[in-house]
Amino acid sequence: MKKLAIFALFFAPLWVMAQAAPAANDPAERNKMLYSLGFLLGDNLKKQLILDNENDYKAVSQGMRDSLLNKAAQTDVEKYKPQIIQKYQEDARRISEKREAAQQEYLENFKKEKGVKVLDNGAMIKLSKAGKGKNPKADDSVTVHYTGTLIDGTKFDSSRDRGQAFTTRLTDVVPCWTKALQQMKPGSQAKIVCPADTAYGNRPVGPIPANSVLVFDIEVIDVK
Repeated sequence: MKKLAIFALFFAPLWVMAQAAPAANDPAERNKMLYSLGFLLGDNLKKQLILDNENDYKAVSQGMRDSLLNKAAQTDVEKYKPQIIQKYQEDARRISEKREAAQQEYLENFKKEKGVKVLDNGAMIKLSKAGKGKNPKADDSVTVHYTGTLIDGTKFDSSRDRGQAFTTRLTDVVPCWTKALQQMKPGSQAKIVCPADTAYGNRPVGPIPANSVLVFDIEVIDVK
């Protein structure tokens, strides 16, 4: 969880992934690949726009289909560009407000859970296993296993999935980790909740949107 570049280690550029991926020569596999592409495009679109009903979905998909098939547009597209821009702007505001409200609710609810400790920078920690030995200091190195998610459970990183523990100095991680890991002895396990200003703030990092509350399931393996 280094402040600026740690996710470069975990998320390869798409072109590297493409080089490693097998060619979709089989028609059935190619169809699955293209379906997956469409699914990802739809997933990205719904993060930017509010589409309320089946008619909305049908209209968007029909427009995409006509464009991909080089058919003539069924509307005066230029006429509707100002409305499209306005919708993007208004939906972005509404999505941001809804997300912020959900994050604040999550923080408030977690704070009320039994055993949660609120640290002086706003990060929160709930130990599930105490561990033994000395707590790390701010300039120590720690080896941990962790899984990181957004508040909706979307996983963005996991040392466990890679099968390799992560070693770092506490001076090289986000402020949430710097503070919270000083509360954990070797062998301890905890849930750590990081308000956005103790994590990446208004910077999007890899799959993490800007201004995200981050949730970590952490186990401290060693302290040096």
